[in-house]
Amino acid sequence: MRVALVTGAAGGIGRATVSRLVADDYAVLALDVRAEVSALAADRVAPFVADVRDRVALDAAVAQLLDTHGRLDAVVAAAAVMRAGRPLWETDPADLDELLDVDTKGIWNTAAATIPAMLAGPDPSGCRFVAVASAAGHRGMFGLTAYTVAKHGVVGLVRGLAADLVGTGVTASAVSPGSTRTPMLDDTAAAYGLSDVEEFAPHQLLRRLIEPEEVAAALAFCCSREGAVVNGSVVHADGGFG
Repeated sequence: MRVALVTGAAGGIGRATVSRLVADDYAVLALDVRAEVSALAADRVAPFVADVRDRVALDAAVAQLLDTHGRLDAVVAAAAVMRAGRPLWETDPADLDELLDVDTKGIWNTAAATIPAMLAGPDPSGCRFVAVASAAGHRGMFGLTAYTVAKHGVVGLVRGLAADLVGTGVTASAVSPGSTRTPMLDDTAAAYGLSDVEEFAPHQLLRRLIEPEEVAAALAFCCSREGAVVNGSVVHADGGFG
């Protein structure tokens, strides 16, 4: 049985990823800043309430996981927040700070806390670090400049991390979702003054929204031993976003 840690586990994509990894025979430590993560508790799911901005808390989560299972094989860094709706010059600097702290530095902290455990484990060549980026990590979008900056940072972080890991067997990659049916998309629609999230669907070649389970399937592949082939790369799970 493989062992994984998922951050942002109470969110739409994070929650779906926990379920998918359990179905793929993983034991999962499900971490989120929201107390609702406790509802995920199950035979192979251990909830852990922590903020990815808190490196000490992340270290404690890894220590608990190692005490229980003795290994860590995969990490999905899905914790993120969304702030949208204003052009750069009207964006509150506090929003930019929060996006960078959670969406970018939170992944940095997660990697810093988990990579040593994977390197020291029994099978580094099977270990995977996977970050959730975004279609916004590859293009600009109106009213999303701060979020775009943060998600571009995620893409750069993963590519740099993969280079740092050369020769260790541990790999790093990212998955960039498009418009996915999650509470975060509801928030984005509200910021744009849209009455229905379905208004995002025409911007994807699929002509429909992506379901969290579809993104989770892409993340699960990246977590697998076979997922080594996407090392240093970004999987565009965006339905042809354009």
